[in-house]
Amino acid sequence: MTFYKHLLKPFALAMLWALFTITAAMSAEPIDIGNRLELFVDDHLIGEMKGDVRQQLLQPEPQDVVFVTDEPWEGNTSGYYTYFQDGDLYRMIYRGWQHDPQHKATHKEVTCYAESKDGIQWTKPKLGLFEWNGSKENNIVWLGPGTHNFTAFRDDNPATPAESRYKAFGGGGGGLVPFESPDCIHWKLIQDKPVITHGAFDSQNLAFWDADRGEYRAYWRYFGDGVRAIRTATSKDFINWENEADLTYTAGTPNEHLYTNAIQKYFRAPHLFIGFPTRFETKSQQVEPIFMSSRDGTTFHRYAEAVVPRTAPKDRDHNRSNYMAWGMFQLPGKPNEISVYATENYYEPTPGRVRRFVYRVDGFVALRGGTDGGQVTTKPLQYKGGRLLLNYVVRNGGTLTIEALSDAGEVIGKSQPLRGDAVDATVAWEQDPKFSEGVVQLRFTLKDADVFSIRFE
Repeated sequence: MTFYKHLLKPFALAMLWALFTITAAMSAEPIDIGNRLELFVDDHLIGEMKGDVRQQLLQPEPQDVVFVTDEPWEGNTSGYYTYFQDGDLYRMIYRGWQHDPQHKATHKEVTCYAESKDGIQWTKPKLGLFEWNGSKENNIVWLGPGTHNFTAFRDDNPATPAESRYKAFGGGGGGLVPFESPDCIHWKLIQDKPVITHGAFDSQNLAFWDADRGEYRAYWRYFGDGVRAIRTATSKDFINWENEADLTYTAGTPNEHLYTNAIQKYFRAPHLFIGFPTRFETKSQQVEPIFMSSRDGTTFHRYAEAVVPRTAPKDRDHNRSNYMAWGMFQLPGKPNEISVYATENYYEPTPGRVRRFVYRVDGFVALRGGTDGGQVTTKPLQYKGGRLLLNYVVRNGGTLTIEALSDAGEVIGKSQPLRGDAVDATVAWEQDPKFSEGVVQLRFTLKDADVFSIRFE
């Protein structure tokens, strides 16, 4: 009898702890996700993880080189590429520049423009705006102040007049000066006086219109805690900026040099800020982009691994040869891919290049079940919708099932086993939870499988 008592005691304690964990989780304030798309890029939705399961940072797959800066006004130190979609057209703004083997500039910096109908084949239109070596047959769109890091965007603020549809920041005069354009080609200064002055602006400093919050958001470089860092602010009119704040990170994030930020709203889930800051190593002068995400635009969850490592296809282990461009696309005919772009071959005898990389849709971070399998239980979710949609992949021999838990922690639904690979699959149920709206927890049991995102519909 004594032997059984010794067995029962730890078993009872384990059962009590499991009951306490579920009860405590369900008593927490529910997270209202409604029917929006949610990614597992941070721990915001995660209540408990156990077994062989983790959040796995994913790297985009390298594709072909899509852009080469081989014109006389461009060169091997062209950079600070900005990409954005404008209807059926894709636009690019970038710096043209060239350095000799001693890293001395051989011509002045220029701001250039390119465009594409598919995000892969890019053209450099002969715009006839600025003279270069006696000819205006070039794609230069600006030669004034701010050419070092001229960074543009399409302004979708409904109050913006047509003549200001495109805006930009350029570093100069001790801060960031604002620009405007009606067509992304003919640019002019809005004012000579910098509108943001607290920082160190030798970087790709950017801004965009945040439609969800009804404000402009800016991100730029400064020095803090002995490293290159990132600062942000908001504005209602692009001229008067307020709420300046240094970016903060989740506990345990190392203090590292971050040279650029490449922060943007994720267009499929615009409540999320996605960033690809470039980690900078002062001794080697090498760079590599990493990944981070935020839900408020100020506090970010940052991963340590490089998303485009210096060992990626070619010529990225040189001085400053591996920056992520600002912008991402879901290109025509490629509905299950997200295209991003990264530079290579900086400071080298041959021209600089840009290579396209491809993510799976929502595939920045996965809930990954390993070979031994494990479980992930969400926090209580306030949802609205009759169906649960899932972006997932189950590898050969793997398994993935989902349970729905009630307020009391009881299983009210159990899915049929999920197989294969799907981006937006409706979950089929063996035990139907009869979703409509309310509060639920989801418990994923997964082995050799990834879950990328969920959505109620």
